[in-house]
Amino acid sequence: MNGVIAWRTARLSCRLARPDDAATLWHYRTANRGHLAPWEPLRDEAYYTLAHARRSLEEWMTGVARDQAYPILMFDPEEHTVLGSFTFSNVVRGAFQACQLGYGLASEQQGRGLMREALVPALEWAFGPLGLHRVMANYLPRNARSGRLLAALGFEHEGLARRYLQIAGTWEDHVLTAKIAPD
Repeated sequence: MNGVIAWRTARLSCRLARPDDAATLWHYRTANRGHLAPWEPLRDEAYYTLAHARRSLEEWMTGVARDQAYPILMFDPEEHTVLGSFTFSNVVRGAFQACQLGYGLASEQQGRGLMREALVPALEWAFGPLGLHRVMANYLPRNARSGRLLAALGFEHEGLARRYLQIAGTWEDHVLTAKIAPD
């Protein structure tokens, strides 16, 4: 990937989100509102507007400029439609060199292996040019699909955090996993 935050796979174009992605991000959010709601914090109506998509992208670019977050959009090969997204967030440098990984996929794209296809080169980038030592990803115990994905990507189970995050309005336990940079 040569330090560029963009890559292609057999079925995807993945790249850092840009300000001109507002319309496609907004469409993804609105089209997948019901599908993603059980896995995310409660969202108010403003979240599902084009204006909020624009604000999100501005905030994300600030996070990139500060080396705090790297939001990646997953597109079809022609980059007409957002199929999913993932973010390396809460980047901490110094002695830790770590971040959190979060992800989501459009409902009609589930079960096709697209997230794994996107994350294999993304993790290579995170451990290579981005220089991270540790990537952490947490999932709800009832989300077996996420558990299988993370295990297939080499994430190791580290524990259970009780009432860790408020998801869909309820404090939920999360399984804690992490992947360490290869030696």
